[in-house]
Amino acid sequence: MRKLFLFFTLFSVIFTSFSQIHDPVKWSTSVEKVSDSEYDLVISSTIEENWHLYSQNVPENGPIPTSFTFEITKDFELIGATSEEEGHTVNDPVFEMKIKFFENKAVFKQRIKVLSASAINIVGEVEFMVCDDANCLPPTLVDLNFQISDKNTAAIDFNKTGEIEITKVIESKKKDNSSNKSLLTIFIIAFFSGFAALLTPCVFPMIPMTVSFFTKQSKSKAAGIKNAIIYGASIVIIYVLLGLLVSAVFGADALNALSTNVWFNIIFFLLLVIFAVSFLGAFEIVLPSSWGTKVDSQADRGGYIGIFFMALALAIVSFSCTGPIVGTLLVQAAAGGNQIGPIVGMLGFSLALAIPFALFAAFPGWLNSLPKSGGWLNTVKVVLGFLELALAFKFLSNADLVLQLHWLEREVFLAIWISIFGVLAMYLFGKIQLPHDSPLTHISVGRLSLGMLSLMFTIYMIPGLWGAPLNLISAFPPAQHYAESPYGVGFTKLGEEAKTNNSELPEGAHIMAPHNILAFNDYDLGLAYAKKVNKPVMLDFTGHACVNCRKMEQNVWAKDEILPILKNDVVLISLYVDDKRSLPEGEEIESILRPGKKLKYIGQKWSEFQTIKFGANAQPFYVLMDHNEENLNEPAAYTPDVEDYHAWLKQGISKFKN
Repeated sequence: MRKLFLFFTLFSVIFTSFSQIHDPVKWSTSVEKVSDSEYDLVISSTIEENWHLYSQNVPENGPIPTSFTFEITKDFELIGATSEEEGHTVNDPVFEMKIKFFENKAVFKQRIKVLSASAINIVGEVEFMVCDDANCLPPTLVDLNFQISDKNTAAIDFNKTGEIEITKVIESKKKDNSSNKSLLTIFIIAFFSGFAALLTPCVFPMIPMTVSFFTKQSKSKAAGIKNAIIYGASIVIIYVLLGLLVSAVFGADALNALSTNVWFNIIFFLLLVIFAVSFLGAFEIVLPSSWGTKVDSQADRGGYIGIFFMALALAIVSFSCTGPIVGTLLVQAAAGGNQIGPIVGMLGFSLALAIPFALFAAFPGWLNSLPKSGGWLNTVKVVLGFLELALAFKFLSNADLVLQLHWLEREVFLAIWISIFGVLAMYLFGKIQLPHDSPLTHISVGRLSLGMLSLMFTIYMIPGLWGAPLNLISAFPPAQHYAESPYGVGFTKLGEEAKTNNSELPEGAHIMAPHNILAFNDYDLGLAYAKKVNKPVMLDFTGHACVNCRKMEQNVWAKDEILPILKNDVVLISLYVDDKRSLPEGEEIESILRPGKKLKYIGQKWSEFQTIKFGANAQPFYVLMDHNEENLNEPAAYTPDVEDYHAWLKQGISKFKN
């Protein structure tokens, strides 16, 4: 039996003029002979750039999986389940669970045993769902056809109009823009982390020593500059080699699994806690002293080799301060799932570390502008310790989300972060002292400013316990629905909302949490209510698996200029195109897009309605219309800019009133 999910297909001849129709997946079939009686039915998909296709196996309450059905006849029988190749596994931001998907292409195989001696035709269907960074398309059904004969060399392409073409399936390798953005983020974070490492007590005092070495060794200014450049390049090479080692040891598949593997996240949590406690002064993480002695002896050899070993000596001697930072960067980069992430991270870190050393070695006179070493260096180290401790709980939260234990729900996570940054503020204000701190007689302007920033950040997070979205840190805590209450701790409805109960709601309506918007999920009931209260209708074509739908609801709908409009000026009808519920018995209707097929599910009905009436099949998709079901203005898709969305709402409402 087919999974209870929606389907629709498009007739390209009818809808080629609709620019918002997406058809990002092309399917083809072929047959591979295994033995005299066994064959593999090969189903291949070519996926457009930036789109991804979900696996056959997704967790319960997750997105719609890819599934295959075959019309079984007396001519053959299935052997086992349909297999699939390796894809990408990520922690989905909407469902907060480990989900596997495919990019660029995917190949599935179903083994069969042929029971007939003559040529046979096998018919099947694939049901699938695809998403990109801006849209999720409703579940789609495509027919499959296989010919079993003596020679099976052709691949059959199927598009959603039912047309069949014999083609050669070509794999296209396309650039992943999201991956590039992720690597840029890793580089920037690593670069600033390198500057932070420069200000630790293990590294900062090394600058004058390095300058002294190059001043004595260089016979001229030009030679000094050349040696300084070689020294900086050596630092970069050492750390990039470390990144290469991590990438080579783990490999692409292992790195991709790190972000969602429970045990890796728990290990990373423990590792970062150890790093944080080390920075706070409980103990120091150091490499064996013999390593430093041997490397230092090689640095005395002079020449390029001596300069390289001097850079290596810096890396070893400063390890107690740079080690935790480097370890954290490698953990973060590896957890991103990109094989070159650790390399990019180490490149950014080493550049930030190498540039100042090389510049001061080339221009010794600049040393006069440096601040003197002192207790402020340990303060920098302690601040980094608090930041690493906060980051550690993000990895523990990942493990909790994957296991769905609900031990580290949003309120608990925020309470931990509020405590960490609150204690950091007290430390910076001099109310707390740690083992390696110097006696504090006064607070510098820089320390006071940093303490105020920490205190402000702490205060900013407190309303999150009462349901505030906290958009500035939305990537770190669990989503609002992964909480004890979607409205926040101890929430009770006040004012007019307290008077509203389920018995007073219009037929078919409900209160949409956490924004308390009156909403309908049935088109006819919502339209009837809009006519009754004389308000325009706002259709919200959405989906449970729609990432950007949730972004719009949290980051745009919640804004002060938008929320009153949705509550008071329009009647919201949210139509879920992936609604799994069956249509009431007797209400199944014939599909216009797929003649001969029946629409059995609620979401299937709304999906086809969106495609036929508005020429679009992506979500989110918003339509303002009057009581005659005519558009008041052009429909809108994903619109993260609040001003643009507000202008769109006001334009449609103004036209309705006029």
